[in-house]
Amino acid sequence: MPSYVMLANWTDQGMRAIEDGPKRVDAARKTLEEMGGRFMSVHMTMGIHDMIIVYEAPDDAVAARFCLMLGKLGYVRTQSLKAFPEEAYRQIANSLR
Repeated sequence: MPSYVMLANWTDQGMRAIEDGPKRVDAARKTLEEMGGRFMSVHMTMGIHDMIIVYEAPDDAVAARFCLMLGKLGYVRTQSLKAFPEEAYRQIANSLR
């Protein structure tokens, strides 16, 4: 299953309700699982991004729908990156020869 890295930042609304953040993570996890995906890791970070979530989704369309659903709630703004595992990276790099 494809992997994705989500970089998230809390909105003003998200910060005003930060104490409910863990419940929102649980709800997001459940939503993604219902879509056929799963969280691999969740990290609160300090710096330019507030959270990093690594997750798997069945395909890019599901990953995009998941991000749009989160954004629609208004608590976070996200950027998502498709992540290639090391073996895929090696195959891609070796195909350039």
